Amino acid sequence: MKAVRPHLGRVGIWAGELDTCSAPAVREAVTAIEDLGFGTLWFPETAGREAMAQAAILLSQSERIVVASGSTDIYARDPVTAAAAQRTLEEAFPGRFLLGLWDSHPSLAEDVRGHRFGLPLPTMRAYLDAMDAAPFGPPATAPSPHRVLAALDPGMLALAAERAWGANPLGMPVEHTRNARATLGPTALLAVTQLCVLGPDRAHTTEQARATAAAALPNRRALLRDLGFETAENAQNAETPDDRLIDALVAHGTAEDIARRVHEHLAAGADHVSLHLLTDTPDAPPLRQWQDLAAHLLP
Repeated sequence: MKAVRPHLGRVGIWAGELDTCSAPAVREAVTAIEDLGFGTLWFPETAGREAMAQAAILLSQSERIVVASGSTDIYARDPVTAAAAQRTLEEAFPGRFLLGLWDSHPSLAEDVRGHRFGLPLPTMRAYLDAMDAAPFGPPATAPSPHRVLAALDPGMLALAAERAWGANPLGMPVEHTRNARATLGPTALLAVTQLCVLGPDRAHTTEQARATAAAALPNRRALLRDLGFETAENAQNAETPDDRLIDALVAHGTAEDIARRVHEHLAAGADHVSLHLLTDTPDAPPLRQWQDLAAHLLP
């Protein structure tokens, strides 16, 4: 895999709220993120807009920024279609599209999409095999390594080092970033996504951070325990993570507080940090807050 990586920049935005926004608001959001100087716009795929179509909209509305489909659901399209779509976007927007693959969740794969959910690691490996062997795509294009895996556990991180440019862990502490770098090795791409709540009222941001941390726990409990954090299984109240765990999972407070966490991830081995900003108005892009973060994080 000798292709040149897209230049992600050191800091990006994870625009997780785009599925709740209107199409004009989506176009306004990507323009704002690019104009502010962020290197990459990341977005998820769950049950909203289809990832490849969304990427095409964002790429068409922008000129320089990298667009990364950070959690493209492998159950949403077969691997031949995924390979063809990736190659189509790379042909149209050279060096500006990054595919992030996600092994999904049983409820999404089975209840929403009607598939049988398989063991994550062998299922992802088979999907990558099929993508690499896909005979489909635009003329004069070839199968592309322009991909990362949405990886949290050591097995998926190791697969990301072997079969992709690297990994995109979402919503984990700095301690996980340090371990992920050790698993990936020194050259693989490590692009972490930091959950954050921005605001001057520490009491308010703490409450919002507590709710966010509680929602993140079910898929991270064992990993957090291995990192030395008290988890919901050990806490007296499973719905209220302790303050240390809240602070580790969600950077909250002022822009300076969030910038400090970004620099901690970079010092722990991350190449890129995207900020997933949680707000009280998820149906509107947080343009003013992105501007505040840019002022503290970008040249």
